[in-house]
Amino acid sequence: MNRTDRTDRTGRRAAPTVLAASLAAVLALGTLAGCGADDGSDNAGGDDKAPLEIWVRKPPGSPTEKTHQDLAAAFTKATGVEAKVTALFDDFETKLQQAAAQKDLPDLIVNDTAQLGTLVKQGLVREVRQSEVAGGDQLIPSSWEAARAADGKYYGVPFSAQTFALFVRKDWREKLGIAPPADWDQLDALATAFTTGDPDGNGKADTYGYVIPGTTKRGYMDWYFSSFLWSAGGEYFSGEGKSLKPAIDSPAAIAAARHLKDQFCADKSVVPGAVTAETTQAHPLFETGKGGIYLTGPYNMARFDKALGKDKYEVLPLPPGPGGKSAVLAEGENTYLMAGSKNPKGQLKYAEFLIGAEGQSAGMAGDTAGNVVRLPVNKSVKLSAVRQDARWQVFDEVYRESGRYSPVVKEWTPFRQASAEALNGMVADCGSDPGAVLGRLAASFAEELKKQGAGS
Repeated sequence: MNRTDRTDRTGRRAAPTVLAASLAAVLALGTLAGCGADDGSDNAGGDDKAPLEIWVRKPPGSPTEKTHQDLAAAFTKATGVEAKVTALFDDFETKLQQAAAQKDLPDLIVNDTAQLGTLVKQGLVREVRQSEVAGGDQLIPSSWEAARAADGKYYGVPFSAQTFALFVRKDWREKLGIAPPADWDQLDALATAFTTGDPDGNGKADTYGYVIPGTTKRGYMDWYFSSFLWSAGGEYFSGEGKSLKPAIDSPAAIAAARHLKDQFCADKSVVPGAVTAETTQAHPLFETGKGGIYLTGPYNMARFDKALGKDKYEVLPLPPGPGGKSAVLAEGENTYLMAGSKNPKGQLKYAEFLIGAEGQSAGMAGDTAGNVVRLPVNKSVKLSAVRQDARWQVFDEVYRESGRYSPVVKEWTPFRQASAEALNGMVADCGSDPGAVLGRLAASFAEELKKQGAGS
């Protein structure tokens, strides 16, 4: 899923032998971890004043990098422990593998919650015991689910949460005299009206309803589909632990897939090119007036306010699906304590600093583009006390009431990728049968569950 990057941490070309050796080095990290403590205990050995190196998955030179640098400086001021932030974005995971091969891992990384299974499988992170995390009891309980692995243990500390809501062209909706959608039928009707009703008034048939990042890259199509799957009453799996079984071909799941396919093939209310679009291509489709409904995250508000205008769109929760419920994908970032650190106590203290009131509030960075805490995971931190933009409250309420993380398996990536490829092929072939497509997907899920020791 990640592109191969043969550059080292300074940007130089790395020798092929480095990448070839990385897997062996990763497998040997159990020995590396033994050089420092990996039991999450405050009694761990090591130099508690040793500098900390932190990697964050943010674009270098970006406002988000600056916020992380400010957080590190505040930590150093409070503790006397030097903390240096390195921002990496493209091929972050590949560069982490290179660092593992060189036995030169950073002390901590702040990265997507979806990377948990892979990091645990590769032995790059150490266990975190909730009871030993100062302030851990102040976190929203569901946020801890993002740090729990398939073995029931925790391998990170939640840092930031996010979920998704509908960005809707309010000016288009009001021009056509349509009320905000209250269910899926009304949402589809709005998308059709945006496609056929000339909402921009230019006399051309050049607008559409849905903007969908439907590429298979990084599993985007499944990333989009998951909220609709759950809201329709579908599931990826049934059972738990080592007794998981595929449920992706259930009647509710098939109904959700057929609903998605109809938008592409029957209603034709999706912006053309969606099957190859990543989010970087999807964002401009909304802000330039090609599509009027986009399920995306709060991080795009600052961008769309500037490019489109705050008064032209609104943020609405995803309406309930069949059965009257709404379940929306929750994501975010964890702070991962990397194996083999020379300062395990400092690792934990830094993670604790980030979840404290000071770290969470500073990480939100007001309403600026520098926010790295999108929704606070600390339940004592009030969003409204930091952010003046009331639209953030929509996301906060969706997260607390409807947010749901991806299934807990040893490694979620193969499932997400297989689902994205199946769904992408389904909507690209209007003659496809959703039931047959999901039946084949269920079979591939069963095989992957066996590989991961989670199914029979």
